[in-house]
Amino acid sequence: MTILTRYIAATYLRVFGLCLASFIAIYLVIDFLEKIGRFLRTDPQWLHIIQFFLYKIPEIVTQVTPLAVLMATLLALGILSRNSEIIAMRSCGVSLGNISAPILAIACAASLFVIVSNELILPETYRQMRHIEQVLIRKKSANTFFRQNNIWHKDNNAILMARAFDPTRQTLRGVTLWYFSGGMTPTRRIDAEQGSWDGRQWTLWKVAVRELQEGGVAATSQVGSMPVSLNLQIEDLKVVDKYADNMGFFKLRDYIRKLKKGGYETTRYEAQMHSKISLPFASLIMAFLGIPFALRSGRSSGVALGIGASIGFGFAYFIINAILISFGQTGVLPPLVSAWAANVIFALSGIWLAMTINR
Repeated sequence: MTILTRYIAATYLRVFGLCLASFIAIYLVIDFLEKIGRFLRTDPQWLHIIQFFLYKIPEIVTQVTPLAVLMATLLALGILSRNSEIIAMRSCGVSLGNISAPILAIACAASLFVIVSNELILPETYRQMRHIEQVLIRKKSANTFFRQNNIWHKDNNAILMARAFDPTRQTLRGVTLWYFSGGMTPTRRIDAEQGSWDGRQWTLWKVAVRELQEGGVAATSQVGSMPVSLNLQIEDLKVVDKYADNMGFFKLRDYIRKLKKGGYETTRYEAQMHSKISLPFASLIMAFLGIPFALRSGRSSGVALGIGASIGFGFAYFIINAILISFGQTGVLPPLVSAWAANVIFALSGIWLAMTINR
C-alpha cells in the first residue's frame, strides 16, 4: 500500500466513521422519541429500555451503512477537491482508478461486514430485542415464539403448531392442535390444512379430528371447518413474520426448503432470501455511484452538496429497492430479479457517470 493510498484511505475512514456515528445517533434519537411514549404506558424499568436500544444498534448499523458510505464518499472526495489535492494527484500522473481504489475497497469491506452481521449477529440481537420489548417492557405473554421451521403457541390446555403464517391473508398453514388433560395427557389432536382469523376467532379448514386415549386413537372424523377458541392475536403472529426479515441467508434458505417440502407457497420468503445478499452490496453500489458524482462536481462540491446528494441518492435507492422487492414477494417479478434490480439500475447509473467524467 503506497503512502498516497494510505492517505486517501485514512481520510475516507475518518469521514466514514463520523457519518456512521451521526446516522446511528439520529436514528436512535428518532426511534427513542417514537417509542418512549408507548413504552412508558406499561411502567417498565429504564434498564430494559436501555437494553432494548443497545440491542437495536446492530440492526441500525446494517441499515445506515450504505448511506454512511455514500455520504463519506461525497464528503471525502469533496474535501480533497476543495484542497486541490485531486488536481495535485492527477498532475503527478495518478489515475482516477488509483484514487478511487481505496474507497471502493473500504466500501466492499463494509458490504462483507454487513453480510457477516446479518448471518451471525443480527438474528440473536433481534431475538433479544423483541423479547425485551414484548415481555419485559410491554408485559405481554411469551407463549408465542418463532423457530426455524415452526410456529408454536401454548394456550392453557392446548398447544398449537403451524408450519407458516401468511400476514397478507391472516392465515396459518399446516396447523396441528393438541389438547391435554390436567395431567398433560393428550386427549385430542386436530390437523387442519389452514386456519383463518376473522377478527374475533380462529377457524380451521379441512380438518381431521382424532380423539385419543391410552393405547391409541379412539375415533377419527373429518370436517370442512371448525371454529376454535385460542388466546392468540394476529398482532402476535405479525411479530413472528417480521422476524423472518432478520433471519440469516442460510437459515431462511433452510426454512424455505422445509416449507416447499410441505407444499406451501414460498415466493414471499424467496425474495427476502435473495435480498440478504443483494442489499448488503448497496454499500459498494453507493460508493461506485458517489465517486464519479463527486469527481464531476470538482472543487464546487462541499458539505451541503454531499449531504443533500447522499440523502437524495440513498432514499431513491431504498424506495426503488423496496418497491421492486415487494413485486418479487407478490410474484410480479422473479424473486432473484426483484432483489438485484435496484443494484443493477444504480450500478449502470454509476457507469454512465464515470464514462462522462472530464478526465
